Amino acid sequence: MTAEHVEVAVDVRELFDPRRRSDPYPLYRALRESGRCHWLSPQAPRIGVITRHGDCVAALQEGAWGHVPNSGSAFRPMTATDEGLRSMLRSNPPTHTRLRRLVSRAFTPATTARFRPMAQALSAELLDAAVDHGEVDLVASFARPLPLRIICSLLGVPVRDEEVFGGWASALTRALDPDQLLDPAERVARAEATRAFADYFTELIARRRADSGDDLLSDLIAVQEQGDRLTAAELVEICVLLLVAGYETTVNLVVNAVLALARDPDQFAALRARRDLAAATVEETLRHDPPNQWTLRTALVDTELAGQTFHPGDGVIVVTAAANRDPDVFARPDDFDITRYASAAPAARHLGFGHGIHYCLGAPLARLEAEIMLAALLDRVTRLEITAAPTYRPHLAVRGVDALQIRLHSR
Repeated sequence: MTAEHVEVAVDVRELFDPRRRSDPYPLYRALRESGRCHWLSPQAPRIGVITRHGDCVAALQEGAWGHVPNSGSAFRPMTATDEGLRSMLRSNPPTHTRLRRLVSRAFTPATTARFRPMAQALSAELLDAAVDHGEVDLVASFARPLPLRIICSLLGVPVRDEEVFGGWASALTRALDPDQLLDPAERVARAEATRAFADYFTELIARRRADSGDDLLSDLIAVQEQGDRLTAAELVEICVLLLVAGYETTVNLVVNAVLALARDPDQFAALRARRDLAAATVEETLRHDPPNQWTLRTALVDTELAGQTFHPGDGVIVVTAAANRDPDVFARPDDFDITRYASAAPAARHLGFGHGIHYCLGAPLARLEAEIMLAALLDRVTRLEITAAPTYRPHLAVRGVDALQIRLHSR
């Protein structure tokens, strides 16, 4: 299907308007239809916004785009301190290549698969309690506890520390938004979370070096290739990245899937009739309403993108959530269709987990958890009834529901 792009008036600054948070997709459509690139500021270093699928793929896979230190980034002021998520997330080849190669040796399919029994047991326990209660906040009662328990267990973090980790993860996830959007309190929270994570994992790494365990952290400490291994600082940064990415993404993915199914009872009935569509439902959620709405890239050299010339230091906001609804790529892009990724000739690849060298390393774990949680829901619930409009957190790049009041009708 090819859509005719019609020029319409739209203010790109609405991308950051809190009133758009509950449903940003009409704005994404307007931006996509009104032009390939929208400039937030004409002053150097400039920041462009792109929304079309082909342009977003190009920005994510071409070597002309990457990450730079804070002092050279259009997204962070010259006075910004080096806080927040770093490591593989904000590195370029050859550093990124080296880190990902080493981490991949520990983060294997076998590592992911060994958490299946835990996820199944905890899903059943949490949902049984939620169904017994009747009406619950799905985020607090189900979607948040399970991924947090899994990622903490994977990293060897004790259960007693889970709650405080959740708060730190939220503060750091907010730092994925352009720095200009954070208020002073959020910058302070980011700085405190950065230091707290570093202190905690430095101590935990020291303990694991002395007494290794059956967890990913011990595997990361031990991994090496041709004499190369992760440094202490790299281990800390990777632990922070895995905790935040492995936790926040899955929480939002599960909530968005349940929200879409609750809003479309026919789709929920279709899933109950064909439970083999659980994996396809996860993929369609990643396309239709992904946890990660956009990502940031900086031009490393003079380059062309979306019909515009970018110079080193210029930034681009790659709105992957808008690309996932590009009608030039996806038929009926605004429809939530759980069969879209189930046919012999599935739909085009979505950008829900990114693209290119920074494609999410934890995608298999997020998919596993989401599928197990949906299966547990299908075992116990016949109807989903939203009892209050969902509220959203202030995060923009990683958009997520803060609370979802829902009544779970059981068999």
